[in-house]
Amino acid sequence: MPSPNHHLNAHVAGTCRSPFAPSAGDTIRVRSRRWFLQTGLAGIGGLGLPDLLRHRTLSASPTSGNAGKKSVILFWLSGGLSQLDSLDPKPDAPREVKGPFGTISTRIPGIAFSEHLPLQASIADRLSVIRSVDCSASNHTPITMQAGNPLAQRTNDGKDGAGYPSMGSIAAKFRGANDPDLPAFVGLAESWRSDVYGAGHMGSAFEPVKGLELAGKFSLPPGLDLERLENRKTLRVQFDRLRRQLDHQEQIAQVDRFTRQAYDMVLSGKVQKAFQLDQENAETHALYGSCSVGKKALMARRLVESGVTFVLVSGAWGYFDHHGDDVRWGGIEKGLKPLLPRIDRALYALITDLEQRGLLQDTLVMMMGEFGRTPVINNQAGRHHWVNNMSMVVAGGDMPHGQVIGSSDKRGGSIHSGSVRPQDLAATTFHHLGIAPDTHWIAPSGRPIPIITENGRLIPELT
Repeated sequence: MPSPNHHLNAHVAGTCRSPFAPSAGDTIRVRSRRWFLQTGLAGIGGLGLPDLLRHRTLSASPTSGNAGKKSVILFWLSGGLSQLDSLDPKPDAPREVKGPFGTISTRIPGIAFSEHLPLQASIADRLSVIRSVDCSASNHTPITMQAGNPLAQRTNDGKDGAGYPSMGSIAAKFRGANDPDLPAFVGLAESWRSDVYGAGHMGSAFEPVKGLELAGKFSLPPGLDLERLENRKTLRVQFDRLRRQLDHQEQIAQVDRFTRQAYDMVLSGKVQKAFQLDQENAETHALYGSCSVGKKALMARRLVESGVTFVLVSGAWGYFDHHGDDVRWGGIEKGLKPLLPRIDRALYALITDLEQRGLLQDTLVMMMGEFGRTPVINNQAGRHHWVNNMSMVVAGGDMPHGQVIGSSDKRGGSIHSGSVRPQDLAATTFHHLGIAPDTHWIAPSGRPIPIITENGRLIPELT
């Protein structure tokens, strides 16, 4: 494992900017009809959209037939949340272990959270808190835990996780979107490579869509009306008019079903509408709050409600990397303390909102990072990386909740009982999505690769 000093030096040079919105330079603007045909059908997933749809159809594999619009929302706590200062406090431990925060009782008898998580404490009967996640294979990337696979690790080039795909990409390939006009896997993050892991060697067709590049930015050229386009006859008329106005060199000789599906996907307005937070009332906005992660949580709810299968939400790169007050995000008191209320409200709002809308049963919600933090506060008022143990939250998915799964030792640094491994998270997630556990994908070498590795099993308390 790299030394803490090496990693600290990388953070000291970081400069803060607002994590709430992408830069203006990323804005997508439709300039003309010609631009729309050249670019509008290409920008959703990296491939040309017709090619993306064709690839997905040709390479998709059947699921086990689980009915219903099953979905997953993963809150990614980039940097690694301190378990001792959040979900697994040790109030009787020495000061240097327990940290500066007090505790608060929850709706699970005998279980306490950090005093800065009162909203989550109030709905703990709808949560499962896992205090024994084995993240020994993980490092300071999203790869291992987002893949749910200890074999998916940062390689020497720091890029591909040995080719293994993320859980979201597996969901995109073997389940697909709940609505064919929506993408299957959407990431809501500014720091894409640092916070979102994709398809590995499984293929670019199953990479996550960069949701923030679509949110509030996709507009149609003059003469194209979303409401009118909902009428298929009007759609064809406008396409014909559009083609006639193009240069002869750009005329479309033949439009196959995938191109028409691509037009439908973009121009039906479903993608655009799914990202329109201004469609929500003031009460809903107040529930989620105005911070970045709250807005992304609301967007995630809109996306799964619209038909997206897997949504990943991340606040900002290294948000929870609280080594100490001498680095970008600060230590526990100065850095973590202001962040805990944000994720407290975001998760509370999401679970409450999903439940009120009848969506929680079919939506699995998870909140985790790449690892935990050291059991002892360092001399910079922070905690370093700790791969021996971490805590996470699970909700929804028609699973039993109101429980704590596993336990840590007196210092919160080692697993005492009920170890939960990355592959167990994957097995449980795929079970929820109705993807058969013996499913394989084909590597570029032609070798079949199982989606669940290293004897992953269902987490018994969640089944």
